[in-house]
Amino acid sequence: MGTLIKNGTVVSAKDSQKLDVLIEGEKITHVAAVIDAAGHEVVDATGLLVMPGGIDVHTHLDMPFGGTTSADDYTTGTQAAAVGGTTTLIDFALQNQKGTLKEALDIWLKKSDNKACVDFSLHMAVTNLHGKDGAETLAEMEEMAKFGITSFKLFMAYPNVLMIDDGLMFKVMQKASALNALCCIHAENGSAIDIVVAQMIAEGKTAPHYHALSRSPKAEAEATHRSIALADMAGCAVYIVHLSNEAALAELQFMQARGAKALAETCTQYLVLSIDDQMPGKSWEEAKFVFTPPLREKWNQEPLWNALKDGSLSVVSTDHCPFRFKDQKELGRGDFRKIPNGGPGVENRLQILWHFGVNAGRITPEQFVALSCTNPAKIFGMEKQKGSIAPGLDADIMLWDSKVEYTISAATQCMNTDYNMFEGWKVKGNAAKVFSRGELVVDNVTQPGKFLGKTGRGKFVKREANAGGLA
Repeated sequence: MGTLIKNGTVVSAKDSQKLDVLIEGEKITHVAAVIDAAGHEVVDATGLLVMPGGIDVHTHLDMPFGGTTSADDYTTGTQAAAVGGTTTLIDFALQNQKGTLKEALDIWLKKSDNKACVDFSLHMAVTNLHGKDGAETLAEMEEMAKFGITSFKLFMAYPNVLMIDDGLMFKVMQKASALNALCCIHAENGSAIDIVVAQMIAEGKTAPHYHALSRSPKAEAEATHRSIALADMAGCAVYIVHLSNEAALAELQFMQARGAKALAETCTQYLVLSIDDQMPGKSWEEAKFVFTPPLREKWNQEPLWNALKDGSLSVVSTDHCPFRFKDQKELGRGDFRKIPNGGPGVENRLQILWHFGVNAGRITPEQFVALSCTNPAKIFGMEKQKGSIAPGLDADIMLWDSKVEYTISAATQCMNTDYNMFEGWKVKGNAAKVFSRGELVVDNVTQPGKFLGKTGRGKFVKREANAGGLA
């Protein structure tokens, strides 16, 4: 006996059709206009949209940063994702500058062991090269690709901690090109930013507001152009993470128009929050919105929405890196440099994207699926497993109620923080039911906000090397 989803409208990245969907075991086995219900458990999806489970390709669970650790571990973070309709995450394993990639992989697999509640994969952050001319670490990149980690993160920010120089970046890009792998770039000019930060602190400008002002859109734009230019020289495909403003977007589009293999994401916070509204420089509460890149002036939002519509931006992620306000963000009171960078968002990504995107007429339902499900699967080598409603793929399925109204609140969220960046916002559209590999793990109709599956059921997803889906 299978699970038969009947009477719903299946939304793909290309079109929407009235179709039935049959789940048997962990897989989708049949999709057709009418499927005989005999012998199957029927889930009536009348009035609902049947979509692939969301894929968030940018999260930081159980991550050490700034003297503390992000508030969501692999249990609370993946449960929050599921409640919001996301069934797959790609997190980041961070190489210690003195350590190996294998050591980083082992640490992050241990963090997730018996804790992940939905499926996940990892990007590998390369922060240093070991051996003559970096040969040891470059060889390790081959082992990572064989293991199914086919994307490598490079930081152009955070000097002396995560930041690499252009020479190291170029070597990694050359190796990634040879592996047909993808380089993910945190594009900010960290050296210039550090000078501005030091100058601000010397002038007594220590409030959270100055964190945003210290990290110029121009510093992001410069690094965006430089990283893509270096990748183009190396023959490497790149993916710019958390692109936040129009100036960086212009550099991306400039290089795309010239044939560079460059993709990029933006995040929900940059589409709907701004320094004007959330960080005008009036209170310590603004520490809630300290993340990197920072919030930008509100006029940057519409160019980002337009880029999602025209395809120059390919994905909407969250950069979910949560810290509690009272005991973690508090570490930076009196010195914005010490405020842990990051905010909670994995639970509300799809609600925000639907309400302010689809409901506002900025994107179509099909583009919603492309940006949050199908494109992430294709770009990161998972399209044979996830990201679409099709026979043979994992039965990661979300039944979406486009008419239900929902109020976002820290009081009812699953994320392990004492605040929500979208506190009190009323949105229209939410996941009604969520299936992960065929198992009903969320039913927001009968048991709202609860994860129904077993802790630790999530599996590691081995991904193919496909140069960001561009090859």
